[in-house]
Amino acid sequence: MHQTIIILDFGSQVTQLIARRIRELNVYCEIHPWNKAPEITEYVKGVILSGSPFSVKEENAPKPNVREYTSVRPLLGICYGAQLLAESLGGEVMRSTHREYGRAHLSKVEGSNALMRNISEGSQVWMSHGDTIKSAGPNARVICSTGDIEYAGYQLGEEKIYGVQFHPEVYHSIDGKQLLSNFVLDICGCEGDWTPNQFVEETVEDLRNQLGNDKVILGLSGGVDSSVAAMLLHKAIGSNLHCIFVDNGLLRKNEFNDVLHSYRDMGLQVKGVDASSRFYKALEGLSDPEAKRKAIGKTFIDVFDEESKQIENAQWLGQGTIYPDVIESVSASGGPSQTIKSHHNVGGLPDYMKLKVVEPLRLLFKDEVRRVGRSMGIKESILERHPFPGPGLGIRILGDITLEKVRILQEVDAIWIDALKSNNLYTEVWQAGAILLPVKSVGVMGDERTYENTVALRAVNSTDGMTADWSRLPHEFLAKVSNDIINKVKGVNRVVYDISSKPPATIEWE
Repeated sequence: MHQTIIILDFGSQVTQLIARRIRELNVYCEIHPWNKAPEITEYVKGVILSGSPFSVKEENAPKPNVREYTSVRPLLGICYGAQLLAESLGGEVMRSTHREYGRAHLSKVEGSNALMRNISEGSQVWMSHGDTIKSAGPNARVICSTGDIEYAGYQLGEEKIYGVQFHPEVYHSIDGKQLLSNFVLDICGCEGDWTPNQFVEETVEDLRNQLGNDKVILGLSGGVDSSVAAMLLHKAIGSNLHCIFVDNGLLRKNEFNDVLHSYRDMGLQVKGVDASSRFYKALEGLSDPEAKRKAIGKTFIDVFDEESKQIENAQWLGQGTIYPDVIESVSASGGPSQTIKSHHNVGGLPDYMKLKVVEPLRLLFKDEVRRVGRSMGIKESILERHPFPGPGLGIRILGDITLEKVRILQEVDAIWIDALKSNNLYTEVWQAGAILLPVKSVGVMGDERTYENTVALRAVNSTDGMTADWSRLPHEFLAKVSNDIINKVKGVNRVVYDISSKPPATIEWE
């Protein structure tokens, strides 16, 4: 067991950022819904109360008994958490005459205070609240303010109980990481010993104890998560790990052979299965994006099931589930969010397969997965791969799927991705891809009139895919890529660049 910080989630969209900032300090932390709080053991060194879309003045707002935490651990309330803490300690929270949202600057910073150490006067912070703290209780004192708010930060007497009205976890709060470091390392006394190397050692030992001589099946995708999960399992059980890499015919150009080769270089036992014809048949005549996703998912399950039956006495299914997936499965929102689009992965396997699940990455965020991968010597070409949708090019071809459309998009995508890499822009972009549109337009090539396809190029910057902004790539670079695509890919005479952000758009078009 490691020293742990517990984060109670009240439904804020940025709660995961609190955990990621703390993990960057090499301190282990966990997010729990406010109404499913864990037992506070000797390993818990501090508790953080997150923000929330609720107002503490609302009747149905989440209001746990925070006093049970104030007596045993250092406590930090952030935004809603600070308001809830203040109200619970005898303070007063009121509706603001105007909602404060966006940048603000700290004033009256008590530099000698443990929470505010090394945070300068005028430091930029990010506000997002409709209520304001008028008083934090009889023993509270202000440790920082802003031009509009007196209680931007407070401490309860000399106790290790703090509240801040701003969000230190977001990038816009310039000294936010310093504040969290002050709380976690100095006030809570965490040692910062949760490192990638230690994670690998402990996880491999745990896997050996859990799995023994049992066989494990794992579906590889070529992506970061499944690759790192495979290496952890390989270190633990060696040849008892059986990997399956399915070619659905919707991968990038030459990807099946390239990725299969790289996996074998890593020492993994991998069976490549070319099932492309089965996927094309299942997709025949389908244009609706959800119908295509479901057809791809079902076919994948069928293929994977058939292949797994050839591995005698397999008892476990390995998955690349990461911590955000775990968090979302126990969301504090009180119900499922609206389905924007369905996803498919090995986690959709039916009950009749009767395999137990092992998830070696379930404690890690994506950036931590990469750090763990590097500590095991996995190639950067795998670790820095952009996210790629499970249904692959099947949802980057708008409308029905044909072999000719797949050929066109694979050629376009290859030129686009290769150009990003050769111009040292690939790692500057979080995700990039090409989309074949169901649009034909008139063009001129030489003296001939053409009537051919349009492709859209997409490149976005993001940290976790929840929000994203379109990448500002050099115009000269885009012009060169457009020219190469039109000249080299038969069937394309027009290229457009997608400058939509998420929200309101999504990263993928389907």
